Amino acid sequence: MVDMHLPGLFGPASDYEPAMQSHDVIQEILNSVRCHLGMEVAYLSEFVDDKTVFRAVDAPGLEHVIKPDDDMPLEEVYCTHILDGRLPELIPDTSANPFAIGLPITQAVPIGAHVSVPIRRSNGTVYGMFCCLSPTPNPGLNERDLNIMKMFAKLAQSEVQAGLEVRSIELEVEARVRSVMSGGHFRMVFQPIHDLASRTITGFEALCRFDAEPVRSPDQWFDEAANIGLGVDLELCVLEATLCVLPLIPAPLYLSVNAGPDLVASGELQALFAASDPTRIVLEVTEHAAVNDGAALSRALVDLRALGVRIAVDDAGAGYSGLQQIARLQPELIKLDRSLVSGIDGDQALRALCAALMHYTHETGALLVAEGIETEAEAKTLRELGVHRGQGWLLGKPMPLEQALATTRAQSRFMVPA
Repeated sequence: MVDMHLPGLFGPASDYEPAMQSHDVIQEILNSVRCHLGMEVAYLSEFVDDKTVFRAVDAPGLEHVIKPDDDMPLEEVYCTHILDGRLPELIPDTSANPFAIGLPITQAVPIGAHVSVPIRRSNGTVYGMFCCLSPTPNPGLNERDLNIMKMFAKLAQSEVQAGLEVRSIELEVEARVRSVMSGGHFRMVFQPIHDLASRTITGFEALCRFDAEPVRSPDQWFDEAANIGLGVDLELCVLEATLCVLPLIPAPLYLSVNAGPDLVASGELQALFAASDPTRIVLEVTEHAAVNDGAALSRALVDLRALGVRIAVDDAGAGYSGLQQIARLQPELIKLDRSLVSGIDGDQALRALCAALMHYTHETGALLVAEGIETEAEAKTLRELGVHRGQGWLLGKPMPLEQALATTRAQSRFMVPA
């Protein structure tokens, strides 16, 4: 095995990392060119400040020596000398080049043969280098090999550019989401939740509305944040703002708030809820996405219930909120998705599904809450089926806090315990 020692290879990398698919393609390109030239090491580097960072490496048997995200000072390597014309792109034998043999790295690695071409961004600036090297001379290397190297480098450059464009979009999204969080460019509205038998208010669901550009639904904002790893941060920011209003809502009314399974599993909610009035909080676990850590989620729910928080499965019957999720979470409330409520008065299959869930609630002591009630006929059918609670435009649209409080004052004589 060739003994290659690359000093100073450990250090910080830039924020950019190629998308996994592009990275795999680049790995194949590096392997192909290395094998074609008969050399031991091939890599793609990125210039970050005053260092060259190895973004992708193909060096079989030498992985312990050179690996992705290792780095070296630019002043110690060939890169800038090649760009400035002090070294050629193709060096079959470094011992025949006085400038190369005078560089400490040539003896330290050692480098016997070297071929390297720049990788450029779309604006013409240099991203880094596409390189192959061997510890011993390779006198067979010629201009034809350099041209082949350049051809492979163009393929790698296309993948790099695609990755940079993706990263550019991600940075724009990140800046937009962070601006929303830091500037509070969102507001909360509150939709009343009624006892269907008495049609009196038992609580409110807090719903987020975004005022920032672009104008779009809350789901799109949260999905975009999740795609760049800020989903939990955005949800937590919204929840912190929401719980500030709980003391203003008269007891015994409760406040129903939404959180995705990743936020719940993170353990961030325990301290947040404990600082409020957890017995008046219903946590709706939204499951439009799969649960990534079921064990952590279960542990967190145990801790939250110990505080007095009640758990609701949101949008039951839609997305990932199926029967298996209901059985696993064992919620105190099940929120029947609007898709199973709309037109239930004229749909026998929907009524049968609702009746089945009602049987489940009788067996477990949970409450069934129907969402999206828009007609008197739907409300009548749900009451006949025994559904405990409901919300929807028929019963009350989402409204600002001041209007919600006014509604509770006007109906205070009808309030029933949650």
